[in-house]
Amino acid sequence: MPSPFQLFTCFFFLSTQLSTFAQHKIDMDSTSIPPIHIHAYFSEQPLLGLTSSAQSINQNSIQRQQTTSLLSSINTVSGIRMEERSPGSYRLAMRGSLIRSAFGIRNVKIYVNEFPLTDAGGNTYLNLLDPFSIASIDVLKGPDGSLYGANSGGVIRIEPKGFENIDNRAALQVSGGSYGLFQEQLSIQRKINNKYQFSIDHSFLRSDGYRVNTALNKKTFQTTQQSQYSSAARIKLFLLYTDLGYRTPGGLTAAQAEENPRQARPATSAAPGAYEQKAGIYNKTLYGGIAHETKLSKYLSHKMMIFGSNTNLENPFITNYEIRHEKNLGIRTFFSLSNEESSEFTWQMQLGFEGQKGWNDINNYENAGGIAGTAQESDNLNNKQSSFFYRTMIKIAQKWTWEASIGLNQTSIAYTRHYPVEENPNGQINLDAIWIPRLASSYLITDQLALRASISKGYSPPTLAEIRPSGNQINKELQAEAGVNYEVGVRIETKNRRLMVDLSAYSYQMTNGIVRLLGENDTERYVNAGEMDQKGIEGSLFAQIIKPSNTNFIRGLSYHHALSRNFYTFGNYITDSGNFSGNKITAVPDWTISNSLSMQLPASLFLNVYHQYVSEIPLNDANSIYAKKYNLVQTKAGITIPTKQKVALQVFGGIDNLFNESYSLGNDINAFGNRFFNPAPARNYYLGAKISL
Repeated sequence: MPSPFQLFTCFFFLSTQLSTFAQHKIDMDSTSIPPIHIHAYFSEQPLLGLTSSAQSINQNSIQRQQTTSLLSSINTVSGIRMEERSPGSYRLAMRGSLIRSAFGIRNVKIYVNEFPLTDAGGNTYLNLLDPFSIASIDVLKGPDGSLYGANSGGVIRIEPKGFENIDNRAALQVSGGSYGLFQEQLSIQRKINNKYQFSIDHSFLRSDGYRVNTALNKKTFQTTQQSQYSSAARIKLFLLYTDLGYRTPGGLTAAQAEENPRQARPATSAAPGAYEQKAGIYNKTLYGGIAHETKLSKYLSHKMMIFGSNTNLENPFITNYEIRHEKNLGIRTFFSLSNEESSEFTWQMQLGFEGQKGWNDINNYENAGGIAGTAQESDNLNNKQSSFFYRTMIKIAQKWTWEASIGLNQTSIAYTRHYPVEENPNGQINLDAIWIPRLASSYLITDQLALRASISKGYSPPTLAEIRPSGNQINKELQAEAGVNYEVGVRIETKNRRLMVDLSAYSYQMTNGIVRLLGENDTERYVNAGEMDQKGIEGSLFAQIIKPSNTNFIRGLSYHHALSRNFYTFGNYITDSGNFSGNKITAVPDWTISNSLSMQLPASLFLNVYHQYVSEIPLNDANSIYAKKYNLVQTKAGITIPTKQKVALQVFGGIDNLFNESYSLGNDINAFGNRFFNPAPARNYYLGAKISL
């Protein structure tokens, strides 16, 4: 295990080599084009001089593979690993482990434009969104609770269609494939005039799935509305409704997965199987937000976002049938003061507040073959999260950027147990208010090479699903994860943007690590197990090998590479099962690598190839059982057929798991009875067509 000094020494050696590389005129031609920008820290900023590790995923990248899922596009970002145990069931780890996340997304903060998609309970239903309705995704890696509230992995900002600078356009895409797959996606954008524009997106997705009990049915409706009602002010509206239902087949032992990978979790003498219980998730959510932006003076502006959601969720499981009614209401507002008139010295500062309140009614019943039976427990939990934040940024001579920010975060939960009747049914859980600072700097050595460094604190309180897990007991002792992250990075871009390289190294020392433990019949509970030592090196490279041309046989060829090397170990880490201090952190592979190749050919033909390598993964805290390493390859090819009208017809097809790899795209962690494995689909195919105008 390398020390932080060895890690950073290795990193700076690579940085020095890149610096030398930059000084030797790495331009592939002399053409200079505008720098790549990313939305971070309240504004659009050039990616080159950004003080944090970051990456932007554009709409073309999202659609280079099958648009039923965000997996392949998200997994092109180093430091992120997204999984889908069964169609519709997302998990995501960002600079960390999936050890907390049986399903869902925790310790990562996700926004849709300026609206937090992460609810007051700390959970994010990312599977509510349809990939076709997304314009771009910006990823800020590393803890950033100073400005964005509770998170220890990082922040993801999803830009929906309709808020960007749009033209009048529309697209209808229909596709179908193996295992009963059918998908329809419709997207319409209209710019009525310079003051008003809107977007409407609709999708329908269904699949029978690879395994028994993996059926998926998803319907979404999304709209954005934007009105520039005066020269200094505009108002934005985001509205999303999703009706999502998917079955969950359950984990298998290694022997069961080898014997028949398509089976659902079978019944035992102690419990029925997933198919018999019709295990699944049924989520109907309405999410909405309205934002107002105004320029108060030459230097001062203000933004206010009000947002809320209503979720009705049913979860027939092996041991019970859970029905949840979740309501969330929140506000995010800040003032921004800036002066960017002088190129020699510019500055800006922001002062703001983000707060959310959640009302959650959670009821558990006996699961009588997929039907809610006798009542078991009934609880009401009301939770609050709040964050006051301040940031200042100065830039000297357009080369040296300094940022300092600090947030005051607080979390509380009030609960009432309605059934079974208890003598003291009411209670309150208050986590101590915590200050979360961040200090960061970036320096442009040349117009093409930038070095950066940052120190930030991470903070991730237990989510509502961890305070009251499937064991249905309210855990009053669970504390928030916290730690300090040290990071350095180097970024290089050629003037023509045909080559971009980004390297980073970090060391994040976490205390009070939250760990999921499973008992018999998969009843879960969470404990603060101890320390987690998280060190890593990340690298990404983009190369436009052949720039767009109308004369060459290969009309364009681009390549993207992302690499993560994780050195993750438990520190002082003790649970009921034993002392695991010094072991590898559960659910973290040593290596993840992705490669993406996009090629344009004559006659408007295209070919996209995606490859992901994941090394073996420890599946329990004892490190006694590992998931095997795997290589996943996906391809998509198509042709755009010209028409006489202003209509483009694209026909495409693709192959998932090209080499028929046997792997599990999402394992159950610390599973009882060694039921760790969720076999992913064998080689499968899809065909589709898209009409654009």
